[in-house]
Amino acid sequence: MFSTKFFASVLLAVVCASTTTAMPWPASLRHTTHRTRELTPNFKLEAFHPESTFETFGAGIDHPLKKRAGEDLEDDAVSFVESQLGISKDDITFKSGFSSDVAKHAFVRQTINGIPVANAVANVVFNNDGKVVSFGSSFVKPTNFRTPSTTPSLTVEQAISKAEAALGGKFNDHPATLEFVVKEDNSLVLTHVVQIENDATGAWVEAFVDARTGDIVHITDFVTKASYRVLPISKEILTEGFETLTDPQDLAASPNGWHSDGTTSTTTTAYVLTAGIVFSSKQFLTPHFSHDSGNNAIAFKGAQTATTSQSSTGLNFIFTQNPAQAPTAGQNLDAARTNAFYVVNTVHDISYRYGFTEGAFNFQNNNFGKGGSGNDRVTISVQDANGIDNADFATPADGQSGRMRMFLWDLTNPQRDGALENDIVVHENTHGITNRMTGGGTGRCLQTLEAGGMGEGWSDAMAEWTEHKDATVPNYVLGQYVINDSAGIRSFPYSTSATTNPLRYSSLKTLNEVHDIGEVWANILHNVYAGLVGAHGFSATAKTDPTVTGGNAVFLHLFLDALPLQPCNPTFLTARNAWIQADVNRFGGANSCTLWRAFASRGLGVNAANHNDDSTVPSGC
Repeated sequence: MFSTKFFASVLLAVVCASTTTAMPWPASLRHTTHRTRELTPNFKLEAFHPESTFETFGAGIDHPLKKRAGEDLEDDAVSFVESQLGISKDDITFKSGFSSDVAKHAFVRQTINGIPVANAVANVVFNNDGKVVSFGSSFVKPTNFRTPSTTPSLTVEQAISKAEAALGGKFNDHPATLEFVVKEDNSLVLTHVVQIENDATGAWVEAFVDARTGDIVHITDFVTKASYRVLPISKEILTEGFETLTDPQDLAASPNGWHSDGTTSTTTTAYVLTAGIVFSSKQFLTPHFSHDSGNNAIAFKGAQTATTSQSSTGLNFIFTQNPAQAPTAGQNLDAARTNAFYVVNTVHDISYRYGFTEGAFNFQNNNFGKGGSGNDRVTISVQDANGIDNADFATPADGQSGRMRMFLWDLTNPQRDGALENDIVVHENTHGITNRMTGGGTGRCLQTLEAGGMGEGWSDAMAEWTEHKDATVPNYVLGQYVINDSAGIRSFPYSTSATTNPLRYSSLKTLNEVHDIGEVWANILHNVYAGLVGAHGFSATAKTDPTVTGGNAVFLHLFLDALPLQPCNPTFLTARNAWIQADVNRFGGANSCTLWRAFASRGLGVNAANHNDDSTVPSGC
């Protein structure tokens, strides 16, 4: 939802001009603030998230402390939120922040009597001139409710017991916190917040346990599950063939290579071969790991000690995948572990180049003193025994490892291994990026149905991005290998043709599942990508050089730049506006019309609102 008082920029003046029109509000709008979680056969909960407002300010507006000598991100953000919302600065707590090359990002949360409100957060973004360029908030007005006691009736131990019994899992020893939760009726509930995991089901949640009654009143689900009907990163499936690569690691993103724990500095030469692909790298740390384990990721089956060791000295990983054998036979397991390790490290390096750095809450054990919490590399469980025909990724807060689980697929004989389909691995890994960068590294800000659906769309879009090879933008099909079907696992190919793919913004009215919603967002982003590549061409070196000018590089810049701009639990509209503002921040708005035309082609035009289409673009476009 937008406030019209902030539309000072001509560029963005008409972004939401019709948000107060008299069109009927479809029931699907509930998806922007709610999501039902059914974690066990006996536990079902609809979680509420206060609606986020989001304003963008083009070239920027001043904040109350602008004239003060020097800048302080925390003070500037708190002062701005106080001025906009009329809430005392004593009730605003700085949570986290980071700086990119084009913006400074601050994430704050509301506190009441010193207790944080879990689902009341805000983010303020400043450009390099020190002006505010965007502001998102789900803060609630303290006058709307009576504040309950800040003293819990139940102990933390009692709350843990209640949560374990209700959710069928075990407390994972992550420190519990005391937080308020805002409910849909504007009441406040004091809760113990505890993390519960179930190894068998893969569940990993934050349970908000009423500190008076023991009831679970709110849930954060860290796990995003796939829903589906080493190769070089630009290849999707095995049939495209393995090949030899040299120096796959990007030393600007992984300064000590992929097989180091980041503790001791030296130089050596190493060669890595993944599933028939040779890599040569020039710099590693000693001691380095002679198995699929490093600063960014570890790949294993079963126990984390069950990694793939080098096939010969010098960090050679030479394993040939045999598609005629079962995934567990011969060298196939080693090929799968090595391929997953390669893909996750490659995505780490690409996304690092475009802004998913240590300070921006990425996944690394050693952050080299560059911000963030560290000790949170991605753990990759290959051929995980607790699932079939699927994959998932869990994204807890910065400082806890992201967890990827890749399963086998039994739709063919022999079975196929999801770890050998790069688009699935990239899709899952991207959940970690979007969940970390939206909301300031908490893992809590893609929890509504619509926001969760967009998370699926971003993941498909990133998988597609890694596979483009030139300026052509063909229809894109995801998940062909694991099901042995060229039609893939989505309802339609992603396409600029409305005949091939008819999905539009208004399609959300009839969709109530995150992957279905994600297909709409991914197809919109496919059209954005096509527009940018049509305008700027394609840069073959964009994966390692973000300074190139091709449309594929522009797209990925805006993709990652927009994530920390948008509010907690974004909608299609607020995410669209974050892309428009990201373009202003980085490119001075040079791509505004290209973006608007692409969004409008699928119903997200200037006057789109309430899941009703609009094809209007700003005047001048």
